[in-house]
Amino acid sequence: VQLQASGGGLVQPGGSLRLSCAASGFTSAYAVGWFRQAPGKEREGVSCISSDSDARYEDSVTGRFAISRDNAKNTVYLQMSNLKPEDTAVYFCAAYSGFGCSMIQLPYEYWGQGTKVTVSS
Repeated sequence: VQLQASGGGLVQPGGSLRLSCAASGFTSAYAVGWFRQAPGKEREGVSCISSDSDARYEDSVTGRFAISRDNAKNTVYLQMSNLKPEDTAVYFCAAYSGFGCSMIQLPYEYWGQGTKVTVSS
């Protein structure tokens, strides 16, 4: 399984971005998570989606971020709205085969490279 994250960039506070995680060698049975790592901080879970599209969110992004998946395209999206400077980080997508989805790194077997999101005026 190979994952390719894209869609990062520079956006003003209050703006929106949509991140994409395109997967190869992937099936709809995989759970996918989005993690982020800000400078000087540990990587943290942002959101995840199970194989049957149950979603989970970290508290600070609830109501602002939405995760979705298009199994026909083997792609998972993270729509980010009302972005704040504290959302600035490198965002990573990851996947594992299993039930539900996890907001911690442990079960994730496959990782994409990061895509940088900078929220600044």
